[in-house]
Amino acid sequence: MRRASLAFLLLTGLPAAATIPAPREYRLKLFNTHSHERLDVVYRRDDVYDPAALAKLDLFLRDRRGGAVKPYDPKLFDLLSDLMAQVDRPGAELHVICGYRTAASNAGLRKRGSGVAKASLHMRAEAIDIRVPGVKTSRLRDTALALARGGVGYYAGSNFVHIDTGRVRRW
Repeated sequence: MRRASLAFLLLTGLPAAATIPAPREYRLKLFNTHSHERLDVVYRRDDVYDPAALAKLDLFLRDRRGGAVKPYDPKLFDLLSDLMAQVDRPGAELHVICGYRTAASNAGLRKRGSGVAKASLHMRAEAIDIRVPGVKTSRLRDTALALARGGVGYYAGSNFVHIDTGRVRRW
């Protein structure tokens, strides 16, 4: 350490070994149940989102039927990160059943079955369907509901939970 720096530390009363804390990292580990792709990405440090990491997440969550990509609402990634921490699984891998859907993909799913909203937030890149290995989907549902930061759908028969950043509601 240079003498001037050491003198400053001594005059200010700061310990000589004072260090600047590392920024808090927000990481998501994802597994796509359809494509079998994996992604492990730090998408945010403190309050700064990493544009390259967000682009990787957007590509990972693309429409699986046609490959279309739409920028996701980063608040959804924060919600997922907080959800994982609340179920005592920070850093664990999330299984993604469905991310972004184009209007055409959404319409096709609506024709084939029930449970697909006409104005689904999947089409706005504000929703995701997930499960977490080792965590009951009912616990994911209850924890997401307690966070009260968007919509929560529970699909027990298909073993997944829908999470979105829309208005707080449940089904």
